[in-house]
Amino acid sequence: MPESPAVNDPAYLDGLNPPQRDAVLTIEGPVLMLAGAGTGKTAALTARLAHIMASRLAWPSQILAVTFTNKAAREMRERISHITGGAVEGMPWLGTFHSVAARMLRSHAELVGLQSNFTILDTDDQLRLLKQLIVASDLDEKRWPARQLAGLIDRWKNRGWTPKQIDAGESEAFANGRGAELYAAYQDRLKTLNACDFGDLLLHMLVIFRTRADVLEQYRDRFRYILVDEYQDTNASQYDWLRLLAEPRRNICVVGDDDQSIYSWRGAEVANILRFETDFPGAKVIRLEQNYRSTPHILGAAGGLIANNSGRLGKTLWTASNAGDPVKVIGVWDGPEEARRVGEEIENHVRGGGCLADCAILVRAQFQTREFEERFIAIGLAYQIVGGFRFYERAEIRDALAYLRLVAQPNDDLAFDRIVNQPKRGLGDKALATIHDFARRTGQPLLLAAAQLLDSDELRPAARNALARFVADIARWRQQAGTLPHPELARILLDESGYTAMLQAERSAEAAGRLENLAELTRAMEEYDSLGAFLEHVSLVMDNDAQKGSDQVTIMTIHAAKGLEFSQVFLAGWEEGVFPSQRALDEGGLASLEEERRLAYVALTRARDRAFVFHAANRRIYGQWTSSIPSRFVGELPEAHVETETTMTGGESLWRAQWSEQGDPFAHLAAARADRASTRGAGWQRAQGRFSAQPQRVIEARASAVSLGNKGRDDLTTGMRVFHGKFGYGTIAEIEGNKLEIEFEKAGRKRVLDSFVTIE
Repeated sequence: MPESPAVNDPAYLDGLNPPQRDAVLTIEGPVLMLAGAGTGKTAALTARLAHIMASRLAWPSQILAVTFTNKAAREMRERISHITGGAVEGMPWLGTFHSVAARMLRSHAELVGLQSNFTILDTDDQLRLLKQLIVASDLDEKRWPARQLAGLIDRWKNRGWTPKQIDAGESEAFANGRGAELYAAYQDRLKTLNACDFGDLLLHMLVIFRTRADVLEQYRDRFRYILVDEYQDTNASQYDWLRLLAEPRRNICVVGDDDQSIYSWRGAEVANILRFETDFPGAKVIRLEQNYRSTPHILGAAGGLIANNSGRLGKTLWTASNAGDPVKVIGVWDGPEEARRVGEEIENHVRGGGCLADCAILVRAQFQTREFEERFIAIGLAYQIVGGFRFYERAEIRDALAYLRLVAQPNDDLAFDRIVNQPKRGLGDKALATIHDFARRTGQPLLLAAAQLLDSDELRPAARNALARFVADIARWRQQAGTLPHPELARILLDESGYTAMLQAERSAEAAGRLENLAELTRAMEEYDSLGAFLEHVSLVMDNDAQKGSDQVTIMTIHAAKGLEFSQVFLAGWEEGVFPSQRALDEGGLASLEEERRLAYVALTRARDRAFVFHAANRRIYGQWTSSIPSRFVGELPEAHVETETTMTGGESLWRAQWSEQGDPFAHLAAARADRASTRGAGWQRAQGRFSAQPQRVIEARASAVSLGNKGRDDLTTGMRVFHGKFGYGTIAEIEGNKLEIEFEKAGRKRVLDSFVTIE
């Protein structure tokens, strides 16, 4: 592969290792820069851009450099400006895929029936337009919601499909085969409005490139070099767009890591990077494997884990730093103990001179954050939720709380305003204005004013009927509040109001996550004696949330953590069904399992100095206590890089015994487990083996205790001396239902089930 003329050690080459220099200096022909986590790929990419310009191989306006986020584009501009000692206004084609495509489309809009001043619709406008089309097609918008159609159209556009390319099988996904028809109607309506959505920016340019050779040739001639960041995250539409532009020069350099491809749910296809050498014969693959972030133990654990994936190009990360601590795998009794242990580790870190900002808690699903939020508020540990809202600030949680507040306090006008038309009941702005006007005139709360309006003609019949149903629902739920447990009331309220059905109808990953959050809300309510006590607790939490500060623990999902790094990383909920996600496995099979494993790899490689992996024997999911087995990923961590600690015993036999009478809410997990037994490998068996099977009498005692619920034994009191088969003698410090906090003489303070101890 020819290289550019030699230069005398320009500044932009300073500090680069040999593979990075190779990636910078290999200019002609296709190049795949396979850059592992923390290997300095941004430095190599920006140095490559600087080298092209410094060597006069192309003017800045002849380089196409695309990224996925505005933040990444800004960072690249700043780095190039620093390296070259000047501004980069002369690089008009450095930006995100959408911004670059939009710039192109402004120049050729008439070729797809638009004007150059077209509007780009946001999500709300898109949904409003789709809803109008659904209603005009005589479809039930509740059964076929606009959000579902929007997701389907976005998927088709990510694949580069126009309405004419949608076959009958794809069209069947919406409204019994009318998906393609509605897609076509939507595109026609957009042209009438001189508008497009984000998916159109690339799709329209693909159509132009495929049908107008002169336009395609114009851009091929313009772009002498193409650079693509995060290539593993490209979808089919972006892939086709790039391939068309790269020919015939083939001076394309893509940077990415197949082991960090974790966005299939938004259209990314890992196959794009895996087949780069096939798409561009003779391509040079340069592996960046020297890691500048993590310790050898962390890299060894992550590398051993990801090696279990078959669909990968392969690389081995290494570092010149000291070994550091092994990855600590900690087994705990339940979710609350997990939060306590994480809090203790963070406090130990701070006592040792560290900062809260050094620490991050990474979870697979949003609902997992609540346990940590509650615990940190209780102990006064400052935290922030990144990439999402705090639990009680999420829209679906606020909606549910508004329903509960109105049931508890009918004078709560703010709650009434929030949920009177959520989900949609056909109460428009005019009807709501009438209710507000009547309430002001009569000096009454909105709910009472609404009830009195039902006997008047001030509302149209349709609005009056919808309002009557809402008022009747509130009255019925207020009556039930006197007889039903408040968590059960919340579940009934969410179902009967139509809120649950509204989210179920969306059939999206986002909606599924919101349903999980609502299930976690009802579970949280069980910890309080009454609805009033729970609502008071939430008010105090929200007031506490107003606390601000720069030194805070970060809590976020693993997806949101990609590209970030922290000194101490706590990975929570590594149990089968939670991580890997059972929903992902059910929907995607082996391909989803490999993506879940890539997600685990991303999680581990966020840590610089120390990584902790937690798994719980019991977790509250959808309002029910569920016994869990450790994630297969725990067993796939190489033992040489792991230090294991567990505070409980158990295993498959205990799991089955505990649910023998109640029924397992994850029955499908048990069935799938049997099917996957032959493919788990030695790692899975190690994970199981870390939790030895218990004697039958202990299993029976546990099963008996579970059948009694959380009442606990009546022969135990605090201060009593007891004996535990594993931890020895100890003294009961606290009793919470059937769970005991015991100060053991040798093992320290542990949380155990009361059926495991005998009175000394």
